[in-house]
This record gives sequence, C-alpha cells and structure tokens, in this order.
Amino acid sequence: SLANNNLQTLPRDLFKPLDILSDLDLRGNTLACDCKIKWLVEWLESTNTTVPAVFCSSPGQFEGQRIRDLALGDFQCITTDFVMHQVLPFQAVSAEPFTYASDLYVALAQPSASSCSILKWDYVERKLRDFDRIPAHSAVHCKPIVAQEQLYVVVAQLFGGSYIYRWDTAVDKFIKIQDIDSQKIRKPNDIEAFQIEGDWYFVIADSSKAGSTSLYRLNQNGFYSHQALHAWHRDTDVEYVENDGKPRLIISSSSQAPVIYQWSRAQKQFVPQGEVGEMLDVQMVKHFRAKRDQFLCLSRYIGDSKVVRWEGQRFVEVQTLPSRGSMVMQPFAVGHRQYLALGSDFSFTHVYLWEEEKQKFAKFQELSVQAPRAFRAVPAADVQLLLAPSFKANTLVYRHVVVDLSL
Repeated sequence: SLANNNLQTLPRDLFKPLDILSDLDLRGNTLACDCKIKWLVEWLESTNTTVPAVFCSSPGQFEGQRIRDLALGDFQCITTDFVMHQVLPFQAVSAEPFTYASDLYVALAQPSASSCSILKWDYVERKLRDFDRIPAHSAVHCKPIVAQEQLYVVVAQLFGGSYIYRWDTAVDKFIKIQDIDSQKIRKPNDIEAFQIEGDWYFVIADSSKAGSTSLYRLNQNGFYSHQALHAWHRDTDVEYVENDGKPRLIISSSSQAPVIYQWSRAQKQFVPQGEVGEMLDVQMVKHFRAKRDQFLCLSRYIGDSKVVRWEGQRFVEVQTLPSRGSMVMQPFAVGHRQYLALGSDFSFTHVYLWEEEKQKFAKFQELSVQAPRAFRAVPAADVQLLLAPSFKANTLVYRHVVVDLSL
C-alpha cells in the first residue's frame, strides 16, 4: 500500500518489475496528472492488479477525475527544443543554405574577415566544415544561385563594388565573371533570387539615397540588368512572394511604407501594385503560409513589429510583438510546426510557435544570440538546423529536437 503518503508523482515504470503484484492502493495521495504520470495511465490499462479508484489533484482540467478514466490522448507530451549543435568561431551578417551536386552548403557574409565563407555539411560528422572563401572586403550578403547546373554567388559589398562569381569545375574554385554596376548599386543591403516562367532573376535592395533597387536576369552569358525598381528610397530589404500564383516583390524602405510590385507577364517586368498598410520604418518584410492563408511579418528596430494576414488588397493585423532593437524577424517551418525568430541587439532572441486555433504566435523559447542578423532553417538529412549569424560574436548553429515529456 502507498495510500496516504502525499505522493504527487511516481517514478516511471515503478511497478514493472513486480510481476505478481495483486493489489495496489494509491488512495489519499495528491497525484498530479501531467506527463510524468502518463505511464501510470498506460499501466492501468494493461494490468490485472486490483487498484481502488485514485483521483487527480491537478491540473485544473483533470482535477477530481479518476486516473483510470483518462485516455492517453488527453496528454500533450510531445514538444520541441532548439539545442546548441555547433559554434562557428566568426562573426557573420547573412547565411544562405544551398544544395549543389547533391551536397549541402552554406554561404556566409563575413565583413570582419573580408570574405564570403562557404561551408559544406559533413554527413558523417554532422558538422559544417570550411570549404572555400571568396574575397569580399565589406560583404553584406553572399547569395548562392544554382541555375542551369551552374553555381553562382552574388557578392554584395558596401565598398569596392559588388561582383558575381561562378564555381569552375575544371579548377575547383570560384572565378569572378562579372561586376555589378556601381552607379545603380551603391549600398546593397539584401538579395533575393527566384525563377519566373523558367528564367532566373535576382534583385538587390539598395539602401543609399542615390542608388536604385535593381533586378537582374540570367541569360547565356551571365546576369544582366533587367529593371530598375525603386530609386532613391533607401531600401533595406526585399522579399519575393508568390501569392495566388502571381509573383510579387515587397520592398522595405526607411522612407515609406513597404511597397508591392507584381509581375506583368505582358511586360515581363514588375509593376507597382500598392503598399502594405500604413507602417513606416519597417526594417524587413518576411512571409509565411499557414493552411490557406498568407501572412507577412513586418519588423521594426524602433517600435513594435507586426504580423498581418494578406487578404487580397487588404492587410489585417493579427498580432503585435515588442521588438526594440530588432534587426531580424524570420518565420520558418520545421515539419508541420511554424516558428518565428525575433532577434534583438539588446536582449535575448525570442522564438515563437504558431498556434493555428488562435491564429497567433505564442512565446516558445529564448536563445542567447548577440546581435543576430539572420535566422536560416537548414534541413540536413535527418537533422534540422537553425543558423544564427551574429554581428558581434560567434555564429551559432542550433539543432531542432523533439522531446517526449512523459519519458
């Protein structure tokens, strides 16, 4: 008998070795019916031991219920966690995963090391390892593009011009093949690459007063200027979105609300379509999809960041998140779970988890990343990684793990 011992929980599989246990009395205890007691519910379903009725004392939804009446499905014991997987001993301001020739790589802009660093995933050791470096004295973004079985890397620099490199399989190294017009791209801040109707493009957001956010198209000889999009607005970020089958660009600017451009199949160019709400000083716009709905995450360095639902020509505010000092707000999915990482230069990074029933993000975890500049989810075979480049400290690699709280 274990009756009247003020027990709140029991060690897992406590009665498993007791093959001839005929009677068990647990009455008079204050058992908490949480994940730590799930094993007991399972044991009661299968045992022939006589057990008088024992009741839950907590939590609220189970208080007063007989433990034998609980179903295993009543326990929500599967959760997840981001745990440290690898520390990369350098600062970085962007991270771009890509697959080339069946191998996984990550390109990182390292202005303090005057390079674009290319790391390769080691499937045996399960680590990122040095692969190659592209010289870049003031790199802010290194964008890999795998097109027509060729690997290109667009290297955007604050000073000294921006360039395009191609991996040369004959000599196994990156070869500079193009300069990018320094009259248009004066102070690049972000790069997006995408494919429309079979053609490859990339767009560079330019943050100088005299520069112009510009679109480039790949032809047989390289990438060439295709369209000047948004001149003299000090653009900070560009996001490519396909909504209702229509390619769009959303450009964030320090001088106006984010603007939307929609692809015109007739003109083969992007044409202005409108703005996102009345939000000024948006640092960046990122998107994610939940079920059939499209959402935008609007991050701000000063003031609150917002999550809005995109409904045709309308943007309906869903949630406001405090974000003082935030330079990055990145939604990402791992399996069926939708997360949001909100970085800060002054405090911890907050990771949120999307709750479909409430149509909101709930606080999930804090990560200690100093001055993060990006978050990138990287599926590496059976390992799910989250890269966090830091402007001031080591770049961190987290691993997404599934945790069973009943074990």
